[in-house]
Amino acid sequence: MKFRTPLLFVTAFALLFTMNSCVKNYTCHCDIKYSGVPGLPDSTTKEYSVTDVKDKAKNVCESESGSYLNNGITTVENCYLY
Repeated sequence: MKFRTPLLFVTAFALLFTMNSCVKNYTCHCDIKYSGVPGLPDSTTKEYSVTDVKDKAKNVCESESGSYLNNGITTVENCYLY
């Protein structure tokens, strides 16, 4: 019975430490290209921070990727985490 208490505290501490160490600040970088109408900029970029575990941050970032059509202007966004 005396052996369980220290083992429980060590296990709880290790679990808490590993859960908190996974959350980091990542940068999402998006390359944006326009086409369809003369006079549009060739391309542009945007960057923003995502604070989460890596898999969730990657999903948030990559969900911004896509192709959109608005008033004859096609916008293609390719976003990736780094």
